[in-house]
Amino acid sequence: MSRAYLVLSDGRFFPGKPFGATGVTSGEIVFNTSMMGYQEILTDPSYDGQIVTMTYPLIGNVGVNAEDVESRRVFASGFVVKEGSGVASSWRQERSLDEYLKESGIVGIQGIDTRALTRHIRLLGSMPGIIASDDSDIRDLKMRAAGLKGLEGVDCVRNVTCKEPFRWKGGLWKRGSGFSNSGHTRKFTVVAIDLGVKWNILRHLENIGCDVTVVPATTSAAEIMKLEPDGVFLSNGPGDPAPVTYTACAVRELIGKKPVFGICLGHQILCIALGAKTYKLKFGHHGGNQPVMDMSTGKVEITSQNHNFAVDPDSIPDDLEITHINLNDNTVEGVCSKSLPLFSVQYHPEASPGPHDAAYLFDRFARMMRDNSTES
Repeated sequence: MSRAYLVLSDGRFFPGKPFGATGVTSGEIVFNTSMMGYQEILTDPSYDGQIVTMTYPLIGNVGVNAEDVESRRVFASGFVVKEGSGVASSWRQERSLDEYLKESGIVGIQGIDTRALTRHIRLLGSMPGIIASDDSDIRDLKMRAAGLKGLEGVDCVRNVTCKEPFRWKGGLWKRGSGFSNSGHTRKFTVVAIDLGVKWNILRHLENIGCDVTVVPATTSAAEIMKLEPDGVFLSNGPGDPAPVTYTACAVRELIGKKPVFGICLGHQILCIALGAKTYKLKFGHHGGNQPVMDMSTGKVEITSQNHNFAVDPDSIPDDLEITHINLNDNTVEGVCSKSLPLFSVQYHPEASPGPHDAAYLFDRFARMMRDNSTES
């Protein structure tokens, strides 16, 4: 079979060529503006239920390797590229992207006009779609795509969270030694609530001296407090935060008892726990080049982001202060409490892929835990 189709729920379709596994897959179609880091993107649990379109035209030229993964498997539902590189050239590459997608059972498509697809999504918004590289009839695919539903109101966290608690081990990557223990003295005990956590976040927590225990998203506040943490971390994750009521309830009970730091979905869950509301963005923020301003300093950071929902600024309670905004659309990118030890950001300070402008936020969490311990 030399033909594949990408079919959107509104009836528009793009013919192309198979890339990766042969078959049919569906999901909400989003675009990512990163020029690199496709392996980290594919394995980011935040993409559960989504088909990722890369806007950069040539993808796969550095192959894949065992180190550049951000979770236990590929979570993206499908992959769309303009051109999949036929050559993998890197001193770290172990196999091609096409081989990796096939091994992972991920259906993709290449050879389509990704600029036209991206413009369509920007104008009309993210929407469900189907990739088919088998012998499916285009008329049947259009009918099936028209019946697909988006991710609003869907709890995707249960698909990605860990099943049992575990202790994280492993520091940041260093050339010559790879991922090894950070060597830092363990100063803090941190419980990380796994909403779909990326491994590089856990590496950064270890790098600031944290002994990290990762727990499922369904873990109660009482169970977390039994672990006697110095701080609680709320991870990134996929989909709509509104249905994840079980985590919001647990966080509500933890607020004021322990310092809390949230990233991405964790930021949204923290805001919901404090009384704010969220809403769905037209096409979300996905990529490594989002400009964010720190409202206290006026400094602009270039950030890595991956989310389709945002916190409604009009719903933020009086005790929360907006600390960061997105300069592209003025959406809320960070908050902190005026009276309690907690803060959160919508973007990804751990990058992977992306710039490292915001890595200082992990040090801020460490200072918050240290100051809270001193006050106690």
